[in-house]
Amino acid sequence: MFAFTEKNMHLLQEFGIRIILFIVYRSTDDMDGFHRKIQPEEMWLYRFPKTNAYYSVDMLHLTIYGVPLLVLTLFYLRYRDRHDCMEASLGVSLSIFLTASLTNVFKLFVGRPRPDFLARCYPDGKIHEGINCTGNIDTVIEGYKSFPSGHSSFSFSSLGYMGLYVAGKLHVFSASGRGRTWRLCSVLTLFVWPILIALSRTADYHHHWQDVLVGSLLGMTVAFVCYHQSYPSVYSIHSHLTYSQLATTSHRDIEAHLQEWHIGKDGNVKHMREIV
Repeated sequence: MFAFTEKNMHLLQEFGIRIILFIVYRSTDDMDGFHRKIQPEEMWLYRFPKTNAYYSVDMLHLTIYGVPLLVLTLFYLRYRDRHDCMEASLGVSLSIFLTASLTNVFKLFVGRPRPDFLARCYPDGKIHEGINCTGNIDTVIEGYKSFPSGHSSFSFSSLGYMGLYVAGKLHVFSASGRGRTWRLCSVLTLFVWPILIALSRTADYHHHWQDVLVGSLLGMTVAFVCYHQSYPSVYSIHSHLTYSQLATTSHRDIEAHLQEWHIGKDGNVKHMREIV
């Protein structure tokens, strides 16, 4: 029987907020927003050819949902910490859906044409001054959603969050974990990956460089804020613990936990055996 305890009510509230954000994201995804006028002197910005995405939407969704699932599963199987797994799951889901909602709302309000807009508007290649677009209406509407880049913001909101999470768990930036190359490379992979996704959006002419830059900053900023709602700085010797664990754990228990992770009270490694 489900009991409405304070903890359960908190979880219901957290799930509810994410459901609302997901609804906002999905409901705004196909909306027609502001159509920014193209000035004659800037026509060259929108004359690029229409090409298929190098990193498809399906691949993007598989990445932003699949990578957190894989990483959290691996850490759970290693440490069996249900509380940490729940906190991280709530954090990364908030980062993804909040970023998705903000990205779509910004797209609708800005209405910047994509680099391939004229190819979408006039698929026959004949640009008719003063004549409405002759291309498919849905394709044209999507052509006004260049700023900011959704691929960039989504990938950083997910992979950026997980990069911070792994860095905290492995103490990559604290005294106990520095000098371990494999740990550093593990974290760098989670940051280089979204950078490559973002760059691909300029290579396939789906976004301008400003769209990619702002989208990346948006996703990483939201990921950074959401991560630090649950976890201390990645430079802290307690970076592997959640704030709630730190608040409910005695000083002696924290010392024992540090010993379990092979970390001394001063942040130095006590044992040479690897954590994972």
